[in-house]
Amino acid sequence: MEEEKQNKRDLVLPVSIVAAALIIAGAWIYTSSNPQIGQKSSASQANLSATLFSQKGVELPARWDDLGKQLIEAGAIDPQKFEALYQNRGGLSKEDKKLLYGGAGNLKITPENSGVILNLLWALGLANKNSILENGPMMDPKYGGAGRFASTGGWTIAQGDPMSHYSRHSLITLTEDQQKLVEKISQNIYRPCCDNSTYFPDCNHGMAMLGLLELMASQGAGEAEMYQAALAVNSYWFPDQYKDIARFLESKNIDWKKTSPEKLLGMGIASASAYQQIASQLTSPTKSSGGCGVEAGAESGTEDNHQQPAGCAP
Repeated sequence: MEEEKQNKRDLVLPVSIVAAALIIAGAWIYTSSNPQIGQKSSASQANLSATLFSQKGVELPARWDDLGKQLIEAGAIDPQKFEALYQNRGGLSKEDKKLLYGGAGNLKITPENSGVILNLLWALGLANKNSILENGPMMDPKYGGAGRFASTGGWTIAQGDPMSHYSRHSLITLTEDQQKLVEKISQNIYRPCCDNSTYFPDCNHGMAMLGLLELMASQGAGEAEMYQAALAVNSYWFPDQYKDIARFLESKNIDWKKTSPEKLLGMGIASASAYQQIASQLTSPTKSSGGCGVEAGAESGTEDNHQQPAGCAP
């Protein structure tokens, strides 16, 4: 039985990549007779950006309260190191400091604070005790230990070894039903920087999304609400990639607003292999920068920067 489970795990990633390609090929057939897919005027691009990313931000159904303070007290965040990340960017704003030190309400993600939100949720996902971290793909022996991923070894602003905080602190407690919901949804949410779902949070974006899902579930959010919030967050973390995705859908007469968040977050659209397929069919795909390290965490992007020290899972 254990051997059978191991074989299934070994098949997950290659099968997911093949499936992503098939989904794209079946849903939106590209023809050489239309070489201008995705080429839009600047006015159209501006309208697209306004549709995808509100400059005023999006309030999420997740109360942060004093979780930043709790993460500091647990040692999962070293506040001096955290603030040092932003010294050359003008420092943390008043609202950012409330998130870090306490006194915040609901999380609100904006173009300006998306990196701060990413880093805070990364710390939460890493530190909060959860069976996904303890029994999921991160612990598969074939990867040589959970400390070898960008989401763990790359968390350089904790007090001490980041693995001393890995699933160690009971910051959020989930009921059995809430845990099942997080597990279900996390397996359906992907990110354009790799081909692993949030259930396999091997980079900062995945670990941060896991933290957000746990937080929302613990506060009674439903499945539809969680997908909607996850899409908003993914869009702010990967704005260039989601602009390309929206352009591609538009070229196939698929309305972004009428497409379910679950589909826009799924393997067939939001994974790295799916996005690469989409980008290859655009005349001028967005050139993104950034990566999955803590310094780059304040910016968005899909640069393959998962190696820390051994790298993202293949």
